[in-house]
Amino acid sequence: MEKSELILLPGLKRQIRFLIQKSAGQKYSNVLIIGSSSEVTALKFINKFNSNVEIIVGEYESLINSKYILGNSENVNIKMMSYDSTDYPDNHFDLVYAQASVSLTNRNKIVKEIKRVLKPGGYLCVGEIVSLEKEIPRFVQDIYNSSNLLPLFIDDLEKYYKERKFTVLGKEDLSTTLKEYYSMSIASYNDIANKFDSHEQSYYKKIINKIKHESNVYLKLGGDKYIGFIALLLKKDGN
Repeated sequence: MEKSELILLPGLKRQIRFLIQKSAGQKYSNVLIIGSSSEVTALKFINKFNSNVEIIVGEYESLINSKYILGNSENVNIKMMSYDSTDYPDNHFDLVYAQASVSLTNRNKIVKEIKRVLKPGGYLCVGEIVSLEKEIPRFVQDIYNSSNLLPLFIDDLEKYYKERKFTVLGKEDLSTTLKEYYSMSIASYNDIANKFDSHEQSYYKKIINKIKHESNVYLKLGGDKYIGFIALLLKKDGN
């Protein structure tokens, strides 16, 4: 896979492929993408659907990185803001796309905000880190805590969104992508870090150390038995 086409997130390129496969004949004029490392995804929306794309990221370094990668790309705008409190008007977007950016401790507020900015009948494509077992060991819980994650149990995911008045249109288990994601992440983040100044390199060093720890847990300590990743395509009900 060429670096220019790399989506360095759990789910890799398979979440956007899942959405495209489920979107035959569908138009997404206005799209909101939540989360960093979404540049390739934004370009795919522009090329495939001729969408106008907004990307929101939660940190300044991610904002700079996205602007550096996308340059002067047309039809895409990048902003830094809280995922649970945006400045977009009600009922604005045809689609919200979130890949590994919702499974957080403030999940309920994020999903409430997503629902607010989505048009009635609008779509949400979400990729969620999930727990494969109800009881998880301490070393997995430590990863969740360090990343501010609050994953749902895999069997509760669809129910969560149905309770919030979304209809489930499609589902795909992308847990098999996690091994490749963790295996690729270290080299890619090292490469990114070398392109920035000392302050930004310090920021990416923290990310690299975190990814190293998570990779070790997933690839060597049996974390794959407890951590999964599910993609859903959802439709906001009525009004």
